[in-house]
Amino acid sequence: MGHSEKFLYQNAVFEEPSEIVRLWALRAIVELNGQREFVMHTCFSSDALANYLGLGAWIDNADCDFNRKAIRQELQRLHRAVEADKNCQALPVPLPENIQRLATQCGLTDTECRLLEFVILMHNERLLGEAVDSLGRVTTRSLSLILSALLKLPLRAVKDALCSTGTLRQSGLVNIDHGSLDLTGKLEIISDGFAERMCASATDPMALFRDMVIPAPPAELGLDDYTHIAPSLAVLLPYLRHALETRKKGVNVLVYGVPGTGKSQLTRTLAHALDCPLFQVTSENEDGEPINGERRLRAYRVTQNFFEQQPTMVVFDEAEDVFCDGDYKLDRRSTAQSRKAWMNRTLESNPVPTLWISNSIGWLDPAYTRRFDMVLELPIPPKAQRERIIHRAGGGFLDMPMVRRLAEAERLAPAVVARAVEVLRPIQAQLSKQTVDGAVELLINAVLEVQGHANIPARNDPNSLPEPYDPAFIRADVDLARVSEGLMRNGAGRLCLYGPAGTGKSAYGRWLADQLGKPLLVKRGSDLISMWPGETKTNIAEAFKQAVRENAVLLIDEVDSFLQERRGAQRSWGITGVNEMLTQMESFDGVFVVTTKLMGHLDQAALRRFDLKVRFGFLCDEQAWALFLRYCDALGIAEAGAAVRRKLGYLDKLTPGDFAAVARQHRFRPLTTAEMMLAALRAECELKEGGSGQIGFL
Repeated sequence: MGHSEKFLYQNAVFEEPSEIVRLWALRAIVELNGQREFVMHTCFSSDALANYLGLGAWIDNADCDFNRKAIRQELQRLHRAVEADKNCQALPVPLPENIQRLATQCGLTDTECRLLEFVILMHNERLLGEAVDSLGRVTTRSLSLILSALLKLPLRAVKDALCSTGTLRQSGLVNIDHGSLDLTGKLEIISDGFAERMCASATDPMALFRDMVIPAPPAELGLDDYTHIAPSLAVLLPYLRHALETRKKGVNVLVYGVPGTGKSQLTRTLAHALDCPLFQVTSENEDGEPINGERRLRAYRVTQNFFEQQPTMVVFDEAEDVFCDGDYKLDRRSTAQSRKAWMNRTLESNPVPTLWISNSIGWLDPAYTRRFDMVLELPIPPKAQRERIIHRAGGGFLDMPMVRRLAEAERLAPAVVARAVEVLRPIQAQLSKQTVDGAVELLINAVLEVQGHANIPARNDPNSLPEPYDPAFIRADVDLARVSEGLMRNGAGRLCLYGPAGTGKSAYGRWLADQLGKPLLVKRGSDLISMWPGETKTNIAEAFKQAVRENAVLLIDEVDSFLQERRGAQRSWGITGVNEMLTQMESFDGVFVVTTKLMGHLDQAALRRFDLKVRFGFLCDEQAWALFLRYCDALGIAEAGAAVRRKLGYLDKLTPGDFAAVARQHRFRPLTTAEMMLAALRAECELKEGGSGQIGFL
């Protein structure tokens, strides 16, 4: 048969394989008796393979009988001719050069190189794959014998090269699938893209693995953005520096935390601080398709061998792909569990320090957890740090009021802000300032909603007063200003604020935090309660932990929703929630404030643990009138007369919250006179149980 540059294969045109492919194909068919599957009774199992080998005369030729005996004789003749031709031993360029680079980098033996050459061509040349699959069922036991015969290598050397502890398999370049029954399935290559690149052009070894391992992007944050974990970094940084300098083995750090806390950025920041190259195991291939845990783990193994002699670190993001990709309902173990012994050895002896990243560790087997040198939880950064990070991510596009609003959203990742800015900056000149702010909110809230998080706080937060807060307009049974002074001196205290809605309990907590110069961490009782066993307890503990991390005043609003008397609890979380709250309260060395409208329903043991119980009530006449005048001034209303003051005195259930509600109404239903404002306040009071609103006849 004449050797054309291209040949037809199932209606597609391909470059003709190299002569060594013909040699291996004929060895499989003739020497290893693959002809039993290849030469069937009336046709070939693959016409393309038959045509390539020189058997085209028997393909769809009515003038030529399909003589199996003659075909076998022709195959033997072709085999002898190819074996005698020394030119058939040469590998296609540039495969030998790339193989040699890998051998130098990973320490492959000569036999391992020959096996790798064969596996690469078997997966890259479709006809060779068809030829070796004509061997039929291939067991793991017979694998070494077959390869020894195909490649003319000593059997002992092949067995050693395919051993699970050998470099070829330890590196992840080649894997043996014990469940597969054909040769192409039995010998797996690390990726199809790798096989193609090995045969395409001579290139840098790292480029061969670009669909598996890539250089990590540069750090966008600095160590000053992680001051909330400074104690952990004070240990981690010198430990990693020591590991890199001494080539310490078995160095593994697990970083976990909810999405958006900056885990990936932290690994890049650490690498930058250590002046160390950082490579990451990819989670998708060049086509954007996800890579499963098995492939990712093999890519990780390649990096361990590839960078063993270099001061480098590796990051394995989304570690759940390996540790939690099983299905217990189907009795299918995860990738890590199915290789537990190997995984344990890896975490104890990997030569390249590895930073593993995960969103949670609830799925992690304790056998793995204890093998990490350090387990670092990355919490949500404090508000002040979030402001700084978001301001930087905005690149000067956002003003500080918008930055502060965005920083209120704890789960907002800086990357989401940067993407919104990237979309809007080119069209900024076409938008008004108000439109730009609205567009920023639109884009960011859409992402937060998809992620299952709350939107950024509204511009006109209904929980905020439209004027500077003044405790003089709070009617309480203690001097609130003196309470704040005492807390400033002492730095710790537990307050229970109770009374009707709108009397200023939550507002006092916000004002108190400002007076103490601390951020305010607000949690609602409904935020802490969960229907899942144990989660209420976890949520309570996490709220106190977050307050400690942020050095914040912790305010739990509407605590009566779960801090109820345990004797009447109908659900287990009602008891465990109270118990956990009592435990956390006793150990919390900060300012803790709760608010409730239902003081009589609270657990008595919990109440005893509050240092101070403060009753908030309705405004007295003097407070109501002074606040009325202040709002008139703020809203541009002419000064009220004595008649208005007299009628205001009959509203005995007025609260600061009523004035705030009326002020909000003014935005869309302007109040132009004191009488209109009085009427609006009366309407608010009439909605209250037992409220005094009948003043029209006076």
